[in-house]
Amino acid sequence: MQEKIDSEKITIGVVGLGLMGCSITTCLLMANHTVVAVAPIAVDMQHASNRIQHHLIKSKEEGLINLPPGYYFNRLTITEDYSKLNLCSLVIECTLEDVEIKKQVYSKIEAVISSDAILTSNTSAIPISLLQDLTTTPERFFGLHWAEPSHTTRFLEVICGDKSNISQGEYLYELSHLWGKEPTLVRKDIRGFITNRLMYAMYREACYLVENGYATLEDVDRACRNNPGYWMTLVGVFRWMDLTGIDAYHRVMKDLLPTLSNETTIPKLIDDVVKAGGKGVSNAKGFYSYTPEEAELWEATFREFTFEIRKLALKYPADVVSKKLSSK
Repeated sequence: MQEKIDSEKITIGVVGLGLMGCSITTCLLMANHTVVAVAPIAVDMQHASNRIQHHLIKSKEEGLINLPPGYYFNRLTITEDYSKLNLCSLVIECTLEDVEIKKQVYSKIEAVISSDAILTSNTSAIPISLLQDLTTTPERFFGLHWAEPSHTTRFLEVICGDKSNISQGEYLYELSHLWGKEPTLVRKDIRGFITNRLMYAMYREACYLVENGYATLEDVDRACRNNPGYWMTLVGVFRWMDLTGIDAYHRVMKDLLPTLSNETTIPKLIDDVVKAGGKGVSNAKGFYSYTPEEAELWEATFREFTFEIRKLALKYPADVVSKKLSSK
């Protein structure tokens, strides 16, 4: 029988305290871990504490945690000192998607952590097999791909690189259930992993439809909200095809697939926005036009939505049908 994992006995390090680093830290605190959060750049120290405390306060208001926010926050150390990671059995790197930056960070982490500690990256785009070769002990290196906001979403991918120790990957998979996740263990590394490969194919097709005049931005977004957005919280693509008739998809694929975009270059639609300085609601400049007030309200509405959709999603876990059958 596998020994039960006690999160209170596991100290975890988070390196990088931007938007995702703070929400990942919050998630770990909510799971009763002691967390050492390292800020690689001084500016992170200025906002991390307030952001994490705000996450905890909101999580208490929404019923995600039972004890006062201060109880969880007191288990956190925020520092610029990498040596404080020496007691961590797991470290999660959350720095910029830049190989050279990550290489420098890994060197600082590995200089202080124990030989049996696990090192992971929150990268969403760089192959784990490439990153693990930047470390001195590649077999203990894995990807942990989170979704923002990390303390409310069910999503997590645990990715093994070519040299990763599979048993440690299975341990991370089990551990992440304590973080409120329905994780996926990706045993074979591939660029983009699972969700990004699915989603970027959709992003590319969305750009293609708008660029070629088939639909407007609003049309595409409305279609996404009212079709895949209607069922994806309950089921994934294969279960959806089971529910709605596999043979119909088989017939449609023959004629539809050859017409889909397979461009390998960045779509002009997004390229133009980025070259013009657009980042989205963070600077009120994206595919849509925003006033500063609109951008701020969209961010607030998204945060509100994440709690509401979480409540609904938790009523329909992956094993919802098996649970209903067992209760009969």
